[in-house]
Formats: sequence, structure tokens, C-alpha cells
Amino acid sequence: MRTLLAAVLATALLTPATTATADPAPAAAAPDIPVAAVQGHLARFDAIAAANGGNRAHGRPGYRASIDHVKSIVDSAGFRTTLQPFSYRGATGWNLVADWPGGDESDVLLTGAHLDSVTTAPGVNDNGSGSAAVLEVALAVAREKPATKRHLRFAWWGAEELWMIGSAHYVNTLPAAERAKIKAYLNVDMIGSVNTAYFVLDGDRYPAGSVAVERALKEYYARIGVPVEDLDMGGRGDHASFTRHQIPVGGPFTGAEGRKTAAQARKWGGTAGAPYDPCYHRACDTARNIDVTALDRNTDAVAHAVWTLAT
Repeated sequence: MRTLLAAVLATALLTPATTATADPAPAAAAPDIPVAAVQGHLARFDAIAAANGGNRAHGRPGYRASIDHVKSIVDSAGFRTTLQPFSYRGATGWNLVADWPGGDESDVLLTGAHLDSVTTAPGVNDNGSGSAAVLEVALAVAREKPATKRHLRFAWWGAEELWMIGSAHYVNTLPAAERAKIKAYLNVDMIGSVNTAYFVLDGDRYPAGSVAVERALKEYYARIGVPVEDLDMGGRGDHASFTRHQIPVGGPFTGAEGRKTAAQARKWGGTAGAPYDPCYHRACDTARNIDVTALDRNTDAVAHAVWTLAT
């Protein structure tokens, strides 16, 4: 997560028209995503960083090992994958894009997360947490095979920490006709901060249709009784690569180096006056730097949004 407090995002997803003779069948509920599986991916990202100089940064071997790990899993699950190279600061970076067969390919719901870390950290919360959540939601799609009206696409971006380079390369180099098929982008970045906040990117501040993404996420938090706050993250995050092309966006966020207020501590627990993530961009951003409850809730919120917006 390139930076921190501020909210964005949410998406307009068109609801298919009903027929005059029958009501549509209710959409299937999203499955519960096992948080232990998400933690397993985080442990793997942590081990990859430890074996590769303590980071998973752009142009470093830890990043390539991370994306190879994710690709092997989604390949085995039956996704159609594309490994997209790009060059930045004299090094090759990579985006991974995984399409699940089915749905209307002219109506794409894209869910993504940046997979890189900064050079000073293993990047387990920032942003192994989002990457692992997207991976497990994609695997849930492969297991459940939901009947979706939308086409489901998942992505892992490189070089976000150098200012959203990978996601910008992806969306900017798409032919205009292909870019127009992406009707919403759900960004998942830093969802396990130990001094947890529950932020949802504010759809009113982003391209028309973003409110639908915001609404889908908030439905889940309301169901489990967790209060949320709207957040405007401006252009700091991969969502910004899509808003520049007027693609609706949204996503959850648990906070970075910003400090929790007293009111937020009363609402969510934790420590007032302390950073949401005390290991932000530091070497201590390991698998121990994760609030498992927040990781669990936010991963399930992402799954709920994907099922709600796509089916």
C-alpha cells in the first residue's frame, strides 16, 4: 500500500433485468473463506522474503518467487493465466492476470492486489495480506463454480510501491475496447493491520458506479456487526490506475502508518495514538504482523462483494 489514510472506491454493477413471467433466482451466498488457508499463503510469502534478502520488491528475486508461487496455484485450479512483463528502473516487473472461464467477457469484474513489497520489508501485511485474500477468493470461485453473469478476473500487480507501476501498465496498455469491458475493480490492500481499523473506500468520490462496490462490502460488515468508516485514499493505491480511465472502484483497508484516534479505539478496540500498522514498510512486517480476526473478516467481505457483484 503506497500510502495510507484516505478512502476511495466502489463500483456500479448493472443488475440484469428480470423477465415479466418469473422472478430471478436469488444469488448464491459466498462461501466462508478459511482464514488458515490465507495464513498459509502469508507464511509462504514470509519464507520467500527470508530466503531472498528480506523482501519481495520489484526487480528482486523475492518478487519473482512470489508471483511464480501464486501462478502455480491458480494454474492448477483451472484459471487461464497471463504473466505480463514490464520494465521499470532497469528491472523487469511482472503482473499476473487470471481469468475464470464463464460469464459475459464483455462485463468483467476484476479483483486485484499488489504483490510487491518495499525493499526494507517482507511485506506480509503490505501487501501479502491482500494478495493472499485475492488468491483464496479466486480458489473459492474454482471450488464453488458459481453461475456468474459477469466474467471474473483476478490480478496481482508488480511495482505498486514505486507508484502503481504494474497496474498502470496493465490498464494503460489494454486496447480501449478491452479496457471498456472492465466494469468494476475491487482493490484489496493491507487488510490485516494489527491495530485494526475497518475502512471502506468511499464510492461517492470515485467514478460513477463505485458506490455499488462500497455497498457490497458494507453489507457484509453490517451482517457481522462491525462498524466501518468511509475512506478517501486519493490516488495512492492501485485503484488509481483504474479511476484515471473512469472505471468504478472499491475496496477494504485496515490502515497503515496513520494513527488510531480515541474514538476509533472505542469503536474497534486497539490502541489510540498508535499506528494502525506499527511495522509499515519495516523489517518486522512478517507473518507475526497480522491481526487474524481482521484478515478473516476482510477476506470474507471481499468474497461477499465478488459473489454479490458478479452473480
